[in-house]
Amino acid sequence: MLTQRLRFTAARPGTRLTLALLMFTFASVLRATQPPGQTEERQGQRATVTATIDDQKDVAVTVYNQNLGLIRDVRRLQLPAGDFDLRFMDIAAKVNPATVHIVSQTAPHDLDVLEQNYEYDLLSPDKLLSKYVGRDVALVQFHNENNSTHEVDIKATLLADNDNQPVWKVGDQIVTGIGRDRIIFPDVPANLYSKPTLIWLLSNRHAGGETVEASYLTNEMNWSADYVLTLANTQKTADLNGWVTVLNNSGTEFRNALLQLVAGAVNVVQAARSRPMYKAAAVPAPSSEAQFVQENISEYHLYTLDRRTTLQDNESKQISLLEAANFPVEEHYEVNGQSYYYQQEIAPGEPAKDPVEVHLKFKNSQANSLGMPLPAGTVRVYQSDSKGRMQFVGEDHIDHTPKDETLDLHIGNAFDIVEERKQTDFQRIDRHTTETAFELRLRNHKSDGVTVEVNEPIGGDWTILESSFKYEKTSASSARFMVPVPADGEAVLTYRVRVKS
Repeated sequence: MLTQRLRFTAARPGTRLTLALLMFTFASVLRATQPPGQTEERQGQRATVTATIDDQKDVAVTVYNQNLGLIRDVRRLQLPAGDFDLRFMDIAAKVNPATVHIVSQTAPHDLDVLEQNYEYDLLSPDKLLSKYVGRDVALVQFHNENNSTHEVDIKATLLADNDNQPVWKVGDQIVTGIGRDRIIFPDVPANLYSKPTLIWLLSNRHAGGETVEASYLTNEMNWSADYVLTLANTQKTADLNGWVTVLNNSGTEFRNALLQLVAGAVNVVQAARSRPMYKAAAVPAPSSEAQFVQENISEYHLYTLDRRTTLQDNESKQISLLEAANFPVEEHYEVNGQSYYYQQEIAPGEPAKDPVEVHLKFKNSQANSLGMPLPAGTVRVYQSDSKGRMQFVGEDHIDHTPKDETLDLHIGNAFDIVEERKQTDFQRIDRHTTETAFELRLRNHKSDGVTVEVNEPIGGDWTILESSFKYEKTSASSARFMVPVPADGEAVLTYRVRVKS
């Protein structure tokens, strides 16, 4: 026979907690509202100091574009003399424990680190139950009788909890599969935490107020650059606005933080895999003052936001990076052939058509109101229609671009410029030598004349025997022709090439 204690409550089930649960809740709230970092809890003979985000005096966040962040967290604490445990809470859940470091800014030679631990055994119903093996709890059952609800509290000892199949001792009996509506635990075990916590065993030579700085690397922080290029109607000038998108999935927020961004490929050992970044679509925006100050650091570029900002957990934040107005751009047309054109005889038929690519080129120079090292990112190009409405006309990705380098954006393929190619002759001179002749017809349906750059990737040892336009050997395996095409007109490029393989 199980020993039971009955208590009758109001008719609405679940509206009142048991006295034990109320006392547990009150005790938990009382512990949570104690001034953080200012009180010491005694565990045996060693003191414990708890530091939370409320003790934070400063925080700096450096984000790398490799799913990595460096956190420098400064807190003001009252520390005892001698050996004590420091619980450092409200940290990033994705912290790399091997990178953790703490130092006293007030008295760096008086505070020694003896041990450090990263506690990630977080509070959950299953973890709480597993930690209570060998301890007593109260199993609560709800019973409805005569339109009223009463609770039955069963005092039980948890003997085992393997595979989520608890074994209980109730009185003198061993019980499994016992039903319960809830379990009342008298307290939270000391080795369970509601959030990730760093714990240091420290030795301090003098008691009193100290400012400490904890630093660590965390995963799940990233940033990328996005640019908006607004093309003038003349297609001769443009405005550029740059934005950075900062992604924080580290597991904690950073309030009023100094934000810095590092552009460049920093070498990291066994870097964590990066989850796909959310990229907010950048759209043309009003001009604003540049907010980032750029400087060189090692072989990288560091961008420091000139004001404080807050990074919420699971947040994507966009911040203006730069702006430049009314700088010259050049519209450029390209046709790029294929290397296999020269390796075999092409069967007769309809002429092949290579796309005529549209490129925009401009120089990242101070003369163009730029000259700032541009982080890698996506450039989206807009142009206004006849009514002044902005329309999206293409985008391209740029790599990290130093100052005074030229950016070349492929934004799409031309609609009104057409190229047709056919092989007009193919001869095999000997086992290793061929001669091939081509005809490329370029038709321009625009009201203005254009020049098309034709790039031909010719492999092997090659010689152009004749051509209708002058060519330039741009590399060991490529030739370039600049072909002017009149308005509403056509130009024909012909050439013969001998190739030795």
